[in-house]
Amino acid sequence: MGTRHAKALTLVLFLAVMLWGAALMNPFGSPPGTVMDDYYIANGQEQTGSNNIVTSVVFDYRGMDTLGEGTVLFSAAMGVLLLLGRGFIEEE
Repeated sequence: MGTRHAKALTLVLFLAVMLWGAALMNPFGSPPGTVMDDYYIANGQEQTGSNNIVTSVVFDYRGMDTLGEGTVLFSAAMGVLLLLGRGFIEEE
């Protein structure tokens, strides 16, 4: 099989997977599911002690995910500052 055929096959497979995923999506405007939403609303204040359900989900139920996102954001910001900061530092 030539590279042209391999590229065409890869493109067809990629499009098939994308269309299959789009077909499985919920209709626009409908919630993805209510099982976890109802659980968080019913048990959030008792389990976390927080009156704000958004805060309890972000920091208690998904705390490690939030920590990972913060680490990635910090690393990206430090990388940009290191790259851009080299031109602004005056050498003596």
